[in-house]
Amino acid sequence: MDTDQDRLNLRPEVITQPTDQPVEHYQNKTLRPVLKLQHTLLHSITDHYLRKRKVDFNQTAKDKRRDKLKEMLTRDNRFRSLLFGIVIGQFTTDEMTFYLAQEAAVNRRITNLLHERLVSIYA
Repeated sequence: MDTDQDRLNLRPEVITQPTDQPVEHYQNKTLRPVLKLQHTLLHSITDHYLRKRKVDFNQTAKDKRRDKLKEMLTRDNRFRSLLFGIVIGQFTTDEMTFYLAQEAAVNRRITNLLHERLVSIYA
């Protein structure tokens, strides 16, 4: 059994534009499919976080929701680490090697993609 191949087979296809930039290619071929695969889990974890922290988005303006989501991802290290773990846990060995070599750039992209995904749900 090839665990890396099994992980790749689980991922949905995401259509993107070709690129020569390695980090952007990684974003399109790894991060976007993993986030799409884990969408339901990310949504569930975020719902739990919001209930636990007593954050009521029903009473919050859309622009404030966006700001609050960004703040949650950048300032709450436990929440951010949990979401990152959900994403990183789906990497293959080669993807993990690339991630470790480009950690800062990939982390920025993961944060931005998570923010976009959460905004599409909550704002």
